[in-house]
Amino acid sequence: MDYKSSGVNVEAGRAFVNRIKSSVESTSRPEVIGGIGGFGGFIRLPKGLINPVLVSGTDGVGTKLELAQDYQSHYGVGIDLVAMCVNDVITSGAEPLFFLDYIATGKLSSEALTEVIEGIAHGCKQSKCSLLGGETAEMPGFYGAGQYDLAGFCVAVVDEKDLIDGKKIKPGDQIIGLESSGIHSNGFSLIRKVIALKNVNRDTCFGHEKKPLIDFLLRPTKLYVNLVHELLQAKIALKGMAHITGGGLPENLPRCLPDGLRASINTSSWEKPSIYKWLSREGDIPEIDLWNTFNLGIGFCIVVSSEDSQDVLDICHANSCNAWKIGQIEDHSQDLNSRVIGLPTSEETSYS
Repeated sequence: MDYKSSGVNVEAGRAFVNRIKSSVESTSRPEVIGGIGGFGGFIRLPKGLINPVLVSGTDGVGTKLELAQDYQSHYGVGIDLVAMCVNDVITSGAEPLFFLDYIATGKLSSEALTEVIEGIAHGCKQSKCSLLGGETAEMPGFYGAGQYDLAGFCVAVVDEKDLIDGKKIKPGDQIIGLESSGIHSNGFSLIRKVIALKNVNRDTCFGHEKKPLIDFLLRPTKLYVNLVHELLQAKIALKGMAHITGGGLPENLPRCLPDGLRASINTSSWEKPSIYKWLSREGDIPEIDLWNTFNLGIGFCIVVSSEDSQDVLDICHANSCNAWKIGQIEDHSQDLNSRVIGLPTSEETSYS
């Protein structure tokens, strides 16, 4: 008996590292010291920062991975992994500096995992973030053959004087909603139940263009890094930002608001993607559950003063990102029931 016969192929692991080396190196920033292969990745802080603050975040892709593995679509979930982390850390005004990935699998599939790494590298390059290192673990008996799980970790940096923490938000400020690219990476435990109930497969089409539903569901999470960078470069005073992930607007928008304030949302200010109407109808899902589970077309929110709101919209549109004024900030001192108002509260299935 040896390690290989127990299900772990060390030689294949070394070959995999060599195969992904070029993808990893393509993400390098000027601050990176050395290459991959050591026990740790080395990177300097960018020059010019007076009081640098490190901002960190970690996340995964969730059960979207099962759908991706069922349909052999691995590149997109690599992008998802990066987006779920970098979209979090940029809410503080920080610049993503480096990213680490962790992949656990039952049996190393070089083809599939190379696609995953290429997707991670693409997400890092789009975010100007170095893929500084990672770990791939073969765990036979723990994961089935062909199965894998992903986790990511990102570190960003911001000068303390430029930190965005929501403390400057006040009543009358406007909430700008940025369009999502689709479902992103949340709510897939519910989605998988619906598609199992309706026997969805590769041939199931959706929408006016009659494209495969699975392709729509597996669209990668939108990266908002460059757009936020453009807004910061334009010297617009961004008072608060929120990445809209699991829990939707009700759970994520209040995370950037100081105590005593709430968000009032106009739900008719943007067109909801038709996929949610399909999910509501086919899964008999109450509308309130849609709002508390999915992004409903808004992947990221920015809070600015009223006089800056049009400039934000103009820059978003100039960068090919649809955006809308979706609400405003109100005083919350007299009502402690909800930090987000204007959303449906009915248990009925009447999504439109």
